[in-house]
Amino acid sequence: MSAQSTLAPDEAAPRSRSAVAGLARKLAASPEAGVIIACVLVFVGIAANAETYTAVGNLQVMGRDLSQVGILAIGESLVILTGGIDLSVGALAGLAGILAAWMNVNEGMPAPLAILFTLVICGGVGLWHGIMVTRLNVPPFVITLVTYTVAQGMALAITSGSPINNLSPMFSNLSQYYIGEVPVPALFFVGAAVIAWFVLERTYVGRQIYAVGGNKEAARLAGIPTARRITSTYVASAALAGVVGIMVIGRMNVADPSVGAGWELTAIAAAVVGGMSLSGGEGRIAGIAAGAILLEFITNGLLALKVSPYDQQVVQGAVLGVAILLDRARARYFGKSSSY
Repeated sequence: MSAQSTLAPDEAAPRSRSAVAGLARKLAASPEAGVIIACVLVFVGIAANAETYTAVGNLQVMGRDLSQVGILAIGESLVILTGGIDLSVGALAGLAGILAAWMNVNEGMPAPLAILFTLVICGGVGLWHGIMVTRLNVPPFVITLVTYTVAQGMALAITSGSPINNLSPMFSNLSQYYIGEVPVPALFFVGAAVIAWFVLERTYVGRQIYAVGGNKEAARLAGIPTARRITSTYVASAALAGVVGIMVIGRMNVADPSVGAGWELTAIAAAVVGGMSLSGGEGRIAGIAAGAILLEFITNGLLALKVSPYDQQVVQGAVLGVAILLDRARARYFGKSSSY
């Protein structure tokens, strides 16, 4: 008994240290844990220095902004999971708003029908991306950059550079209403995140998407329909961009052809900050959501701290660069050999 009592503390101490070290290593290997901790630190830090940051009105503004960034990031992350990239999401969101408004105002189409047609068109654009990438082996960067340029040009051509006014009240109802104190667009973001999480984490389709991103050739040899899985992510990304475009015109109560430029950078930044590897096959929706939240905390916090809005893109670019460096360092340390 005495021998056991003297040895037990000596044995317990190394075990305790080993458990702590194992937990620390697990947290370091998990991008989601790091970005969630960063969200808490940033929020607390800015709230301590800006009185208006935690006001209900400002939190509601952040909820609306987050819905735009977060939904685009979720769609972008699905494409990135397969090893691709979608540079068109921002411009396509802008064009979607123009199309919905034009069909509603200029063609007299009821708002629900205009929204449905717009989402179908956006889904068709995503299908086109998938076909070009999987059937003709066009690099995703190239074909989505083409769409980016065309979408911006079409938005200007349809409107002649002038905003579209007198939209149906339904658009503003979707974007400006609340459930309790929560803006409806924020609930759209939560819904999109939950659906994406369920598909990726709880279905065979999700596992196959991860497999395609991890090793496309091995996935093909295993009988996974790689072309369909890749195409489905581009369709989802484009459709979610359409959802964002419709929410934006409802929030502004006008369809402006200048809207959407640069949003693709924010979406990619949120995905990478949230732990999505640009080489594909790695990342989780929880991390993507946290990455979008972190960027929104930073962007809104800069305004609350009265930093010039022109510096926001500089900060976003810097955050993206740091995220890529940290992801590469983490991947190298924990044995990932893939590269961007």
